[in-house]
Amino acid sequence: MGYLDKTSNPAFSNYFWNTSSGSFKKMTVTGILLKTLFCLLVITSIVVAIWKLYANGTNIKWFATGGMLGAIIISIVISVRQHWAHILVPLYAVAKGFFLGGITAYAQASFPNLPYQAIGVTLVTFFVVLFLYQTRLIVVTNKVKSLIITVCTSIFVVYLISWILGFFGIKSFIWGTSWLAIGFNIFAAIFAALSLLLDFDYIERQKNRAPKYKEWMATWGLLVTIVWLYVEILRLMKKFAIRF
Repeated sequence: MGYLDKTSNPAFSNYFWNTSSGSFKKMTVTGILLKTLFCLLVITSIVVAIWKLYANGTNIKWFATGGMLGAIIISIVISVRQHWAHILVPLYAVAKGFFLGGITAYAQASFPNLPYQAIGVTLVTFFVVLFLYQTRLIVVTNKVKSLIITVCTSIFVVYLISWILGFFGIKSFIWGTSWLAIGFNIFAAIFAALSLLLDFDYIERQKNRAPKYKEWMATWGLLVTIVWLYVEILRLMKKFAIRF
C-alpha cells in the first residue's frame, strides 16, 4: 500500500495491522475515543496527585525521569506484544502521568497557570487539526505523508543526539532560550500537530476492519502524539515566559 499505510507515529506502523485475526468484532472510532478518554483521565489524575506532593515538599525529581524511562520500556514491549495492549496501554498512561506530573509541577511552580494554558492550546490544536482533516481542508496525500514522516523522524534524531550529548556535558542549542532554540521548538510543535493528521487518516482507514483489540493500539498512538504536542507547547511557552 506504500505511503497509504504509513504514519510518523510508530504506534501506527503497518506492523500492528498486518496480523490476521478471526475476531468478528472490529475496531471502532467510538471504542478508540472511550479508551483514549480513559487514559487521559488516568494521566490527569496522576499529574494532579504529583502536583500536590510537590506542593507539600516532596522531591519529585525522579518522577519525571522514571515516568519517561517507564514509558519507553512499555512502548518497546507493546511493539512486540500487541495482544497485551489492553494491559500495557493503561500502564503507559500511568508512566506518562508521572512524567508529565514531574515536568508540569516544576513549570507550575516557576510560571503559575502555564500548564493550564498549555493544556488549553493543546486541546484547541487537536480539534483544529481534526476539523481540518474532517472537512478535507487539508488532504492527506502521499506527498504530505512523506513530508511529515521525514521531518518528524529528523526531529526525533535531533532530540536523540542532543540527549546523548547531554551525558558528556554538552548542552545542545535546542534546550536554550535563543531565537534558534525557540524556532526549533515552534517547528517541532507544528509537526507534532501535523502528525495528528496521519493518525486520524490511519484510524479512518482501519476502522471497522482491524480487530477489536487494536483499539488499544490506536489509543496508544494518539497518546504518543498528544503528549508530544503538549510537551512541545509547554516548552515553547516556558521559553517565551523566560525570554519576555
